[in-house]
Amino acid sequence: MTDPSRTQPDRIDEQTARTYLITGAASGIGRATARHLAARGHRVIGADRKDTDIGADLGTEEGRALLAEAAADLGGGRLDAVIACAGVADYDPVTVRVNAFGAIATLTGLRPLLAAGRHPRAAVVASVAALHPTDPAIVDAVLADDEAAAVAAARATIDRGEPQRVYASAKHALVRWVRRAAVSDAWAGAGIPLNAIGPGIIRTPMSRSMIEDPEIRAIADAAVPMPLNGYGEAEQVAPLLDFLTSPENTHVTGQVVFIDGGADAVLRGEEGW
Repeated sequence: MTDPSRTQPDRIDEQTARTYLITGAASGIGRATARHLAARGHRVIGADRKDTDIGADLGTEEGRALLAEAAADLGGGRLDAVIACAGVADYDPVTVRVNAFGAIATLTGLRPLLAAGRHPRAAVVASVAALHPTDPAIVDAVLADDEAAAVAAARATIDRGEPQRVYASAKHALVRWVRRAAVSDAWAGAGIPLNAIGPGIIRTPMSRSMIEDPEIRAIADAAVPMPLNGYGEAEQVAPLLDFLTSPENTHVTGQVVFIDGGADAVLRGEEGW
């Protein structure tokens, strides 16, 4: 029997092909999504620290500015969709810089290019970890657009022995920003759906060391229980991002769509409603 997650996506005709920009395109979900969309016939502009069309470190202001400038140049002043996949999972303040401020800067910096595109759409990769315990100081600083304060709060969180809260806080702040921004005049008012996805544990280079260490894996399995089919593959996430950033998505916005094998339902139960 053919594995449906491994089948080739349907190709589109040249007239309906779209121009996508994907950050984190060198590996993991970003690379899988870029390949999925390219296989369908879309044009994909990839961005990452290396090995892509745009080399930019989204943990820095310089890298974020470079991304916006290069995207405008390569896209000819317009983009049809943006998918922000770039992320890290280090026990370091850089996680807040990339996962929160870098992702938000990607979306806000490229929004003018989307406004010039056809059926513009945007999505960002968050995480089921957004449901985990957070550090309020990090979250509040991100939502206040105070990067220096967020970095300081992240350092304090690490110093007091709670480094895992840095990643969760960055992703939690990101999804709250998406919920807030998606219904604003800049996004919904301009006809641009904006959504986040919340993957569970996906087999990528970022998760490899965690999965391969039995002790860490046991902790991860308890934190992200996935009763439906266990760990996911990056290629299984790509079709969801494809739909959310397609013209067919006319009314889904401001959502965090979990693709987590049921982890959200296990962790929150009926509290999500």
